[in-house]
Amino acid sequence: MDYTLIIGLEIHVQLQTESKMFSASGTDFGLPPNTQTDPVSLGLPGTLPVMNRRAFELALKTAVALNAEIAPFTKWDRKNYYYPDLPKNYQISQYDLPFSRGGWLEVPPRKDGTGGGRCRLVRVHLEEDTGKLIHGNGGWSEVDLNRAGIPLLEIVTEPDLRSAQDARACLEELRLTLRYLGVSDCEMQEGSLRCDANVNIHIEREGKTIATPIVEIKNLNSFRSVERAIEYEGQRQYRAWLADGLTIKDAPKQTRGWDDEEGVTKPQREKETAADYRYFPEPDLVPVVVDAAWLERVRGSIGELPRARRERFEREHQLSAYDAGVLVEQGKEVADYYEAVGEALLARDGSAPGEVRKLAANWVTQDVLRIAKERKLEIGQFPVAAEVLAELLHRVRTRQVNTNQGREILSKLVEGEGTLEAIIAAGGYGMVTDRGALAKTIEEILAANPKALEDLKNGKKKPEAVKGWLRGQVMKATGGKADAVLVGELLEARLASEPGGSG
Repeated sequence: MDYTLIIGLEIHVQLQTESKMFSASGTDFGLPPNTQTDPVSLGLPGTLPVMNRRAFELALKTAVALNAEIAPFTKWDRKNYYYPDLPKNYQISQYDLPFSRGGWLEVPPRKDGTGGGRCRLVRVHLEEDTGKLIHGNGGWSEVDLNRAGIPLLEIVTEPDLRSAQDARACLEELRLTLRYLGVSDCEMQEGSLRCDANVNIHIEREGKTIATPIVEIKNLNSFRSVERAIEYEGQRQYRAWLADGLTIKDAPKQTRGWDDEEGVTKPQREKETAADYRYFPEPDLVPVVVDAAWLERVRGSIGELPRARRERFEREHQLSAYDAGVLVEQGKEVADYYEAVGEALLARDGSAPGEVRKLAANWVTQDVLRIAKERKLEIGQFPVAAEVLAELLHRVRTRQVNTNQGREILSKLVEGEGTLEAIIAAGGYGMVTDRGALAKTIEEILAANPKALEDLKNGKKKPEAVKGWLRGQVMKATGGKADAVLVGELLEARLASEPGGSG
């Protein structure tokens, strides 16, 4: 590219509280329009706001986890503007004395090893959400005020991001962190996580850096939309600069909306400034003082965050970066389930902790998550307890049953066909480990398939492909009960004895 993308994000997060920011009205999603309102959220004359302490504590928890500096004294402000989804004609927000400033989020590298790094924050502040406008095809609009007044956390990043992929990764890591903190469900399709992207480009010409006018992109309702919109906007700004030569000094900040179907941004309006909003202190709410004891209680409730957990899984559990990333990125409950399986398995056999942890990780990421996805289950609803899965894996590890049998048994446990012991007994599960019997079966398979030996000797097919096919025939002949590891050893030894060294 002939330019560098300069990206900052403004992220709005609905906090998980039972009541709204300044009233007792509920916050459930999906109710009929305008049924979750009260005099305060409707902006009726004579109503007074009362701060939701739980919302403020969740906001504090988030800011502390994001390494922000917490202000000991903070106040509320009125942000004045008229819009149909804002009944009071002002929003209670924070302006010059937000409850936190600064901070950062560590973004992990992408799976190809690129990207990642620290994204600095400008501030994290708290406000109330607005209602929602529903636009019809006939040029009409309807107002739903159910979400008006829901506690809304605004997280503003510095313009530290340099690619659409980095912006997406930052947003994904932030969502994962917020879910680990338990402050929001961060469902973008429900509007509890929303993102605007501030984008412009820097063009290097004759030793000078030319910056284009900044555009704020709205209507980004998925991670894919964030990535696509930023990529498009960078290209659009470069084409516009080639055509008109306008720089950041020549034009004000503009707001553009993202059209996901057309894949383009469209102009909406020039961006308002702080003066346009006519901020002044909210007269109906007292300031909030955060003392050291309150801050320490919040700090103690944070727990282990995604980045620290990934690093611990790699360092202490000897997992690969990929495996640790998959487990952590699936959410706190999945990582907890994996840890419980691993601990229970280690209690049965702690001789090789790395192998045990790897076995637990493989089964959770490959089998448990697959079954949960097929059945549309959350991990907390998974019908096989961690202790039971650990016992099954112990039997796989000690070669009492083989891997394929283990998967069959797990499926039956999920179906509720009985206890682990009962399923194993009823199914006649077990492994053939008699070396003599398996050696005889191998001879029978080789005798019945002379072409396989010829292919090995003549190099007509890849050796591993032929050996894999022969192993499969042995397993089939034993009803899938042969010890696969032992079959492999015996087959290798037998083929090595063939003239020409077919092994």
